[in-house]
Amino acid sequence: MQALRSYKILDTPAEDRFERITRLARRLFNVPIAAITLVDTGRQWFKSHPGLDASETSRDVSFCGHAILSDELFFVNDASTDVRFADNPLVTGSPNIRFYAGCPLSVTGDIRLGTLCVFDSRPRLLDDEERIVLRDLADMAEQEIAATQMATTDELTGLANRRGFNALAQQAVRLCMGTQRPASLLYLDLNGFKQINDTYGHAEGDLALVAFAGILRTALRDGDVIGRMGGDEFAVLLPSTDEHGAMSAMERIRNQLDLFNRTAQKPYQLRSSVGSAMTRDDQPSSVDDLLARADAAMYLQKRATASERRQA
Repeated sequence: MQALRSYKILDTPAEDRFERITRLARRLFNVPIAAITLVDTGRQWFKSHPGLDASETSRDVSFCGHAILSDELFFVNDASTDVRFADNPLVTGSPNIRFYAGCPLSVTGDIRLGTLCVFDSRPRLLDDEERIVLRDLADMAEQEIAATQMATTDELTGLANRRGFNALAQQAVRLCMGTQRPASLLYLDLNGFKQINDTYGHAEGDLALVAFAGILRTALRDGDVIGRMGGDEFAVLLPSTDEHGAMSAMERIRNQLDLFNRTAQKPYQLRSSVGSAMTRDDQPSSVDDLLARADAAMYLQKRATASERRQA
């Protein structure tokens, strides 16, 4: 309890650096609820809890109160048949928990503060690959608890920075490949961003970057990993998404850009070039490989657009 309180994290507002971990966990494990929990004296409090309305529950009915008693992953495959949980109000009533998997979150070695956990309303099992990914996501949550927000977050836009994007995206790619699902990556940059800076000033350039980050958030799904890679370049990892799905995502981004340009009343238009790459069935794919291929495709599109404008 002393260690938990020293982090001054209890009862703090939601933060995107934790939200992106739980959003990704929901999508990768295909569950309705994922949470980052911190176990207090008489309660478990949720730092992030997409899919769950409550911000805390009593510790005596918590699954996480059991999970933090060991360094190992804690599983309940069917709570309705488990004598420890069958009469639990979270099982007999909403949210009707059947499956639970939690990984303890530790600091300074063996001090366990809470868990990264996923819930489902149907019984299920986790395979070996999913267990590795759950622990990896828990490692990221531990790092966020221990580190400052700047560690994996872009200060201007609030998106993941390059380091944060690479960490989350790699876990998404690993699980998709392990479960034979596709993943796609988009690489985008803002066309004419230098001209916005030069003509209207760096403050307006910053507003353009923030606006583009908002466009990406609006156009994309919960669980898609969005990052600012530096300057005016952005990347998006789309789990469980094939080429057709990637094309749909790009169309949604274009539509949001068009809406911004019609309504924002700016003296300039936001335009973006985008390239895509998809995991390959015949060989392992890394985030670096996907970034390189999508970046190359983006520059081909950028050059083709510039050539068309010159000819026009």
